[in-house]
Amino acid sequence: MPRGPRRPLWLLPLLLLPLAGALGRRGPAGPREAAEEAGSRRAWPGFQGLRERLRAAGALPRRYWTLFSCLVWPETCDQDEEASPRPLGWSLPLLGQQYLDILTTWYCSFRDCCDSGDCRISNDFKGLESDLSVRLHGQHLAQELVLTIVRGYLELPQPDKALALSFHGWSGTGKNFVARMLAENLYRDGLRSACVQVFITMLHFPHPQSVHLYKEWLTDQVRKTQARCHQTLFIFDEAEKLHPELLEALGSHLERQAPDTRRAESRRTIFLFLSNLGGNVINEVVLNLLKAGRAREEIRMEHVAPRLQAEIVASTDSGFGHSRLVQENLIDVFVPFLPLEKQHVRLCARDAFLSQELLYTEEALDEVTKMMVYVPKEEQIFSSQGCKSIAQRINYFLP
Repeated sequence: MPRGPRRPLWLLPLLLLPLAGALGRRGPAGPREAAEEAGSRRAWPGFQGLRERLRAAGALPRRYWTLFSCLVWPETCDQDEEASPRPLGWSLPLLGQQYLDILTTWYCSFRDCCDSGDCRISNDFKGLESDLSVRLHGQHLAQELVLTIVRGYLELPQPDKALALSFHGWSGTGKNFVARMLAENLYRDGLRSACVQVFITMLHFPHPQSVHLYKEWLTDQVRKTQARCHQTLFIFDEAEKLHPELLEALGSHLERQAPDTRRAESRRTIFLFLSNLGGNVINEVVLNLLKAGRAREEIRMEHVAPRLQAEIVASTDSGFGHSRLVQENLIDVFVPFLPLEKQHVRLCARDAFLSQELLYTEEALDEVTKMMVYVPKEEQIFSSQGCKSIAQRINYFLP
């Protein structure tokens, strides 16, 4: 015998609650109804108690919705209304909590729900630590700095400014790679997250004569992203090519906030500036230390940072070092990315094979490593392109 479509029986109590609400929300009674009600009270002494309970039941759907909306959309919860709850005839924990749980379960069956209140944000610091130590090669300074600084900033109860990190080094050393790792481990959807914005200078701001339009658009993008997410990430690739007026516009977003202007709900913003500026100085420092007998892992920030910052400020090829960001110390840390050596290129080749689920041999890894160009011409220590184009070069070894 054919059966009709099955309907969830648990919806029945929710359908009955509006009926109870209708009973509890009757309008003012007319003379006839008032007389009948008075007669009923004389005939049935318990009528008054029943009426109060029905009115309480009528208030429950509104109360459920208030609690449910506060649970799912905490930013829309009216705290003043919640601070003065009206007494209910029937206890909400005894009856209403069951329906509230049903509503929440139903909502979460097709929408994301999580304890943090914003499922777009994951802040997986263990995953970030793992990625930096396993997937990033030859960058022990960046590994230590990025993990420590980003985690420390995001764990602050109320940061008073945005975090600004500036990544410097030759192309292919891992600046974009680390930026992507941050997006992937801090946000559920990585670079596709609504809380992450990526700007490539020559793609988004190619025409200097349109800088006023770019400035307005950029400021609007930053504000809109901050409005929809309490934790945001902005990545600027080719930062050394940004127009000075764009850098000036960004300065206001990096300034320290006065205590009386902080929001009740603290917002966290991270700016990443990726640049080749200073790459030659970093390479020179590393080369000299290696020639002096230092192990690569012994290179510390105090060896690189002074020369790097001096080079950024003195550069005449870019306005980055002369901008407010640098002159007013709005950049929190300049992160150096060291030049990669042959052993690092070999590891990148191995990772490229594994990422495509391809088998490889030691000979294949050696061949890919030899295909790269190394500098200086005499020593041939550093890959001139870092690990860039490695993924394309392994195509020569496909069957």
